Order: sequence, then structure tokens, then C-alpha cells
Amino acid sequence: MDIIGWGEIITRILTQFTPVWIALAVTFALSISFKRRLGLYGKLFDSVIGMTGFALVMFWVYTGIFGGAFGWIVTHDTLSQISGLKNKVPGTPVPDAAAQGLYPYYLMGGDNLARDVFSRMIVGAWEVMKIAPFATLFAFMVGITLGLPAGYYGGRLDTFLSFLANLILAFPVILLFYLLVTPEIVLTGIPVYMAGVLFLFPIIFLTILFNSRFFTQPAKRNLYVALTLVIGLWVYLGIAWDADPLGLISFPPNLLVVFVAVVFVNSPTVFRIVRGLAMDIKTRDYVAAAQTRGEGPWYIMLWEILPNARGPLIVDFCLRIGYTTILLGTLGFFGLGLSPESPDWGSTINEGRKLLSIYLHPALPPAMALLSLVLGLNLLADGLREESLRD
Repeated sequence: MDIIGWGEIITRILTQFTPVWIALAVTFALSISFKRRLGLYGKLFDSVIGMTGFALVMFWVYTGIFGGAFGWIVTHDTLSQISGLKNKVPGTPVPDAAAQGLYPYYLMGGDNLARDVFSRMIVGAWEVMKIAPFATLFAFMVGITLGLPAGYYGGRLDTFLSFLANLILAFPVILLFYLLVTPEIVLTGIPVYMAGVLFLFPIIFLTILFNSRFFTQPAKRNLYVALTLVIGLWVYLGIAWDADPLGLISFPPNLLVVFVAVVFVNSPTVFRIVRGLAMDIKTRDYVAAAQTRGEGPWYIMLWEILPNARGPLIVDFCLRIGYTTILLGTLGFFGLGLSPESPDWGSTINEGRKLLSIYLHPALPPAMALLSLVLGLNLLADGLREESLRD
């Protein structure tokens, strides 16, 4: 077989993305049909910028799920090396593909180890989706759990927590992130102990949330708190300590280190944002009304202050996922954090840049993927900010 042209390459790539196109069409059709019932999310579809950002983000989310988790989009195994395809250009045919049951082409060419660039780019999206959103969510739970009481109560508690946050923020973010994932620090076991502390915060957050909301309904409160503690501690033991008694949950050590680093680096900034919002909102009339009704402090913080701070926090959440994606790419570029054979975009860009003056195709696809995802997150944040200001 001969090398195929760009027209056929693009057609084949678009065909491979068929599950993504279908998922996007269904998502947009349902969202636009019911947008008046979907609150801030529904209002996003009144903003061209927001819709564009949402489309870019969801494209990579579905690509990560369908390609990385289910393997529907990839054309070759990300680690398989096919002889004769080292640094080959896009559209190069695979020798004896029919006999071996392989896809007939390397759609985006081969890298310096004769692996399929297209498949590695697709699975790289899944590497991002496994870490960035969930680590950012954990960081928000840490920041909210500490930031709300600091802003609401003030005094010595605020002084102490603010000092700790400022102490962490005194380090350059990329340097702190770099230090936390270096092999020397990993060998000390510090990231594991940090995980043991930081991963308790989601359990604490949800327990306080349900207890404050259903305090006057003991049966419902006890059920929700019990489920939170049982499920939360089970997941906590598996993720943080690799000690799941049922043996169902485990976290690869390299992934755990990166996850902890993201949570630790982002938490102080979230804390400061939440603290500032709480200090402002606690002076509002509806907070005074809740205090007059005799509501408890945590009820006021979680059910009066936090919902009214959702706009800035949602915007910051989107932006912070973008920052985390860039940090993950930077770590991969320097060969830190994830395993060496990982198809994450940073590692792939680093491998491709060594021959950038000769071959563009190994480094360009993951670089454009990283760029488009971060751009989508920024546009989505702009759209959410625009719509939240209209509330």
C-alpha cells in the first residue's frame, strides 16, 4: 500500500471520532432543549463563547472516555512498536496489517519508537481526565472546608490558616509542584502521608454538609452521614493507603504522587478565594436573617454563603483545571510524575521535540490537543463568568 493523502487521512480521523460526534450532538440537543430548566449551565448556551469553550472541553472529555477508557477511537495499542515505522510520516501504511488484524495506517505517523502518534494522543486525553478534574475537585473541597470558617469566624483561626496558606503560596507554584514529584521526595513517603491528610477533607466536607442540612431530620441525617463515612472511608483506604479491605480500589503510586501534588498546590489559592467571598457575603441581609432564625454556623456557611459564592467558584474551577492540565504537561515534558511509557501529552511532546527540526508530526498533535483543551476551559470560564454576572 502507498502513503495516503491528507484528504483521506482527515476523513479517516473524522470517522474514528464518530462516537464523540454522536455524544456531542446528543449533549447539545438535550442541553439546548432544556436550557431554561438547567440554571447557570443552561444559560451557558446563550453565550457563543461559552458554547465554543464547552464544545472544545466536552470533545476532549468524550475523546478520553471513548478512546482511553473504552478503546473505541484508537487505531493501535499505545505501547506497540511496529518495525519500519519509526518517525514515519502521517498516512504511512502498516506492513501486513490485514494478516495481523491491525488498522492499515498510522494516521498521524510514527514516533521515535515506532508507536502510533494518533493513538497516543487519544489516550493522552484520558490521562488528563483521570487527574485534572478530580484533583481540582479535591482541592476545592480542602479550600472550601478551611476557607469558609476562616472567613466567617475571622480572628485567630483566620490568622493561623491564612499564615499556612501564605507559607505555601510563598513558593513558586511550578517549583513546588516539581519538588513534590521528584523521586527523592517520593522515596521519603511524604506524598503518601500528605494523601492521608488531604484525602480526608472530602469525607469531612460531605459529613458536615449533610449534618448541617438535615440536623432537624435525624433519620435522614444519620443515613446520609453513615453512607458518607462507610463509602468515603472505604475509598479513602484504597486511594490513600492502598489498603482496601475488599481489594477493589487501588491507586498507582505515580498517579497518587501527581494527584497529591495538584491538590496541595491548588488548595491554598482556593482557600484564599473562598475566605474572601465568605468575608464579603457574611455581611449580607440573608445571612443575618439565617442567624436570627437560629441556624447553626455550618448551615449558614454551607447553605447560605457557599451557594451565593458559586459563580466565582465555578469560573475558578474551570480555569484551575486548565492550569492543572498545563502543570501535568510540564511534568510530563520533564519526565516526572507519571510512568515513562505513559502516553500523556507532556511526555509525547518531549519525545517529539528532540527531532522537531526534522519531523513535526510526533510533537504537533499532542501540543495542539493540549492547547485546544486549555483554550476551551478558558472560553468556558469566560462564558460562565459572563452569564453569572447577569444573575
